[in-house]
Parts: sequence; C-alpha cells; structure tokens
Amino acid sequence: MTFSNPSRRALMSGLGGLALATSAGQLAFARSTGQKKIVLVILRGAMDGLAAVAPYADPHYRPARGRLALSLPGEVEGVLPIAEGFGLHPRLEFLHAEWRAAKLAILHAACSPYRGRSHFDGQDVLENGGDTAFGLRDGWMNRALGLLPATASPKAVAIGLASPTVLRGSTPYTSWTPPTQPDVPDSTIARLTDLYAGDILLSPALAMALETSALVETQATEGLERRRGAGGLGGYRTLTQAAARILSAPGGPAAAVISLDGWDTHANQGAASGSLALRLQSLDAALASLKQDLGSTWHDTVVIVATEFGRTVSANGTGGTDHGAGGAAFLLGGSVRGGRMLGDWPGLAPAALLDGRDLSPVNDLRALFAGVLNQQWGLEAADLRSKVFSGGSPPSPLSGLIA
Repeated sequence: MTFSNPSRRALMSGLGGLALATSAGQLAFARSTGQKKIVLVILRGAMDGLAAVAPYADPHYRPARGRLALSLPGEVEGVLPIAEGFGLHPRLEFLHAEWRAAKLAILHAACSPYRGRSHFDGQDVLENGGDTAFGLRDGWMNRALGLLPATASPKAVAIGLASPTVLRGSTPYTSWTPPTQPDVPDSTIARLTDLYAGDILLSPALAMALETSALVETQATEGLERRRGAGGLGGYRTLTQAAARILSAPGGPAAAVISLDGWDTHANQGAASGSLALRLQSLDAALASLKQDLGSTWHDTVVIVATEFGRTVSANGTGGTDHGAGGAAFLLGGSVRGGRMLGDWPGLAPAALLDGRDLSPVNDLRALFAGVLNQQWGLEAADLRSKVFSGGSPPSPLSGLIA
C-alpha cells in the first residue's frame, strides 16, 4: 500500500497507536479474501436501555418511568414501533430503518455477569469476558482474534482515545486516535524516520502509524469543526468514519473497537428531547455513516453496540437515572438476521425488578458476543467456552444471528 506524505496532525494521531503496534512485527496490512468483519461499539457510561428501546406496552412502564416515559407510536415524538410492545427512541431513525429492513436485532434486559454499579469494574467485566472485575488480564476480543489464522499484520484496530481492555493481550493490534493533537513540523517527521530507520521494531511501527493515519486523515479532518456541532456530538461520526476507512482498505483488519463516551445521565436526562436524546441521535448518525462509509464491506460486517450496564427504571430526584443492571444491546450489519428481539424479557412489574429498582439482567451479553464470533468468524463453540469466555460459567452462544 502506498500513501502520500502524512500531515503533521496525522503523525501525532498515528503515534497514538505506536506503542501497541510495536509488538506486531511486520505491520503492513496483509491481503485476505472474503474476510468477515466485526465492529464492537462500547457506549461508556451506561446507556439507558429503557430510553433507547422502550417497552411502552408494559403496564408498569409509564408509572415507573414517570417524566422519562416516551409517547406512544403515532403520537408527537412517539416511539418508533418495532416488535409488539417495544419501540425505539424517536431519535433512532436509522436504526428503525435497519429494523424494518430486517438488519437490526436487539438484546434487551442484558448485562455482563457484573452486578455492582461501578463504571470501571463494569467496563472491565464487559471487556475481559469473565465474571469478575480484573479477574482476567486480557480481553475476549483479543483472545478470539488469536484463534484466527495467523497473519503478519494487526488483526484489529482500536478507535478512540484509550486502549480498550477488550483488545489487550498477546494478539497484535493497532490503534487510531482523533486528529486533535498540535501540528508537528515536517522536519520532526523526517528526524523520527531517520532515527528509527535501523530499529527492527520501531521502524515498521512508525510506518504503520503513519499509514493508518493516512487512510483516514483526509476524511477525518475535512470539516471536523462542522461535524463537531451540537456540543461536540459529531465526534462520534469522526470515529466511525475512521473505522470504516481502515476496515475497508485492502487487507484491512478483521475487527474494530470504537469507544464512545458520555452515556452517564444522572441529571436532566430528558425523554424525547434533552441530553440523552442528543446522544442517541449522534449514535444513530454515526452508525448510519459507518454503513455508508464501509460501502460494499458493510455486507460482510456485523456491528455490536453494548454498554457496561443499564440504568434505574425510575428517575431520580434530579431528572436523571442512576446506575442499574439490565440494559439494551444492538446487533446490526449486512450479515445480520434482524427484525427480532433476542433473549427473554422479564417485564417491569415491581416483583420482577432486581433489588426493587433495576431491569433484571436475564440475558448474558457474552452469549451475544459468542454467537457473533461463532457465526461470523466460524470459531467453535467449545473454543469459545474454553479459550475466549473461560471465566465463571460462560453461556451458550446465541444462535441464528447471521444470515
């Protein structure tokens, strides 16, 4: 792959993945044919699943949600109807279109095995694939990538400002961060290139960092300030555009992990409008952009959208929701058998709530993750239980997810 001289900003963006890339050895993207892609989108902060996917027909929904309850389908700012008794938030128009095209499936009342209410612990369990916080040192996606055929290039890319636990481990991966760092003089780029020229690790790592940035630099920076409108929420789309450019490149990696922050809504959450509605609208636009930017690669792509846990059924005293348990996860993409609600639904009756306050997490997110790995990448169920989700008592993979 050839690329033009990177901009100064591209260098700094690419260097965000340099430390990770140094373990990869030969880092040029290796060509493959018919490679199936998986994109994991982590909504950090705990998205309110009852707002995103409202069980409006549940007789306990409206009394429990109070001012956070959404209007009925057909009413002003009403939910967008999907399965009987459920509706998407009115700002999720793209996801609604995907549902109607049978390319979106939803797992509600879902969570990892974690039952505490700490963001840090919850995200660690979500990503390590076990049943306890910090019980495993690497991530389930990294372990799954290690079961794929060997390749000379990184098998995954992390998109965002931090290295996600789900990709940490012995399998090489690279990363890309948004181009927001200060400009670097061209002379510095030249000096770094010369400095690393004889180093068997740093020289290819620097080349990979520059090449990864070059793939996305033009699209990611054009109109960046315009895309960041509405309080910076357009930054979600910047990340999905970068992921699409890298995944759809010739020989691009098999997986991408995108971290989207800002889902902790303790106060002034809003219902059809407000802070959470803006987040949902931004997520919806970013997923629509991912589909468009992937082009034909979308047909071989599965996207999982998950969060560390849900939020309380009822609002708190400041018009928000507190940390809960059961949440909602989305599964979409050209490979998905959609138009379905997955798993079980416990209902919102007071006796059915966990600790009298939370949607009961009757569905294990690991079953969704394992089902995608099994059907998209062909990983054996036995390997998933013993090598990928080996902590605690891993559930059986959900079946019938991929067309």
